[in-house]
Amino acid sequence: MEITSLSYERMVEDALRGVLRQALEITQAQGLPGAHHFYITFDTTHPGVDIAGSLRALHPNEMTIVLQHQFWDLKVLDEHFEITLSFSGVSQRLVVPFAAVTAFADPHAKFGLQFHVEFEEQTDEDDEDDDAGDPPLDDTIGIDSAKVTQRLKTARVAPAAQIASAEKKPAETQDGPGKVVTLDAFRKK
Repeated sequence: MEITSLSYERMVEDALRGVLRQALEITQAQGLPGAHHFYITFDTTHPGVDIAGSLRALHPNEMTIVLQHQFWDLKVLDEHFEITLSFSGVSQRLVVPFAAVTAFADPHAKFGLQFHVEFEEQTDEDDEDDDAGDPPLDDTIGIDSAKVTQRLKTARVAPAAQIASAEKKPAETQDGPGKVVTLDAFRKK
């Protein structure tokens, strides 16, 4: 299929997924520095996600894992990462494509990213239809990291990940917006 336009939204989204990849590569090489810890939310129905059937039953659509104290064998590859976590005392290997990740946050750094999992290549006809309803760029609204962190904390977190994050939770301060990047403000509705 010939692409008739450049998908800048997809290019930016791929670049932002590179931030997650680099954070995991650093963690793979030297562990989590200082009090950093990660909340990673992913679509469990995405092709390439490999999790145990028992986990899929508990999390049929979306799952949030916390990388803080108890994780093993982190491997970061070009298109996915693999990690072993303990769920109810049973070690489980997870394989998660970067394309399946819907949110990433490091509450210690007050940093978070939100991603959209599905993209459609657009034709010229789609572009013409979409251009009519585009809002002006100066009407965009930012999202602060406190809201992203709170959303991730209230998300359905895997039991072992909840225990690991509760073991040593540093006091978090709410001193204003942090660094959050979202593409929602620029997406065509």
